Amino acid sequence: HVQLVESGGGSVQAGGSLRLSCAASGYTYSSYCMGWFRQAPGKDREGVAAIATLTGSTIYSDSVKGRFTVSQDNTKNTLLLQMDSLNPEDTAMYYCAADCTVVAGSPRFDFDFWGQGTQVTVS
Repeated sequence: HVQLVESGGGSVQAGGSLRLSCAASGYTYSSYCMGWFRQAPGKDREGVAAIATLTGSTIYSDSVKGRFTVSQDNTKNTLLLQMDSLNPEDTAMYYCAADCTVVAGSPRFDFDFWGQGTQVTVS
């Protein structure tokens, strides 16, 4: 399966931006559908964004739609998450994830593999 290593987390003030990166390596079948989820202390895991890597089709959670953008850099085997207009509710551990399913061309938040996570704190 694919190996995933996240970077780019940190602390930012409300209204600011961060860009998360995910370096992917390993067997590629798991990388046909990739994305990000987050988990804050005491809260359920929340799918944030996902992309079907062959078609570029994306989905976003309602809480981040219009503020976050998921993209891929195939030349570098890197998945990106641009996060703008951050607010304190976005504070969480963010995980790069893979091996989600694609239904009718649209990805889903049912990831099977994920990395160690990177912390995002918004104050």
